[in-house]
Amino acid sequence: MACSLARSLDVAGELWTPLILRDLWLGNRRFDRIHANFKMSRKLLADRLETLVEAGTVERRVYQEKPPRYEYHLTDKGKELIEAFLVLISWGDRWQSGTEGPPMKIRHKDCGETVEATVSCSHCGEPLHADNTRLEPGPGARAGWGTKDVFLLGPRVKRGA
Repeated sequence: MACSLARSLDVAGELWTPLILRDLWLGNRRFDRIHANFKMSRKLLADRLETLVEAGTVERRVYQEKPPRYEYHLTDKGKELIEAFLVLISWGDRWQSGTEGPPMKIRHKDCGETVEATVSCSHCGEPLHADNTRLEPGPGARAGWGTKDVFLLGPRVKRGA
């Protein structure tokens, strides 16, 4: 499908995948430690990790030769996906936390402050919101399944706005 969102979800949209990536980011890099943190079958975890390796978001590194055992590490591509998840974490904290509040806070290591992750314009630095952005056809755009009329029906903003 010629859809950036669909392609992203193909890698990261399965229920367990963001949680596995979160564990890797937090330092749980060995299969048994990841498995102990979730109530899923070993086969499902192995399949998810293999998908992430094939997608180039995670790499396997041998830490024991006999028998062979591996650690899983985020690649640059995987670390960038964590950045997208930070925005989802902030959204969940804002809209889904209830009266208990967020289970974790995001702390920016450089300044030491707790923060909410936001999305900003790579050109001017201003925040991006649903009301001040639009999608336009790019070089890989095509008419077809999952893309029909997306540019005709999507949100509009005035040119130069």
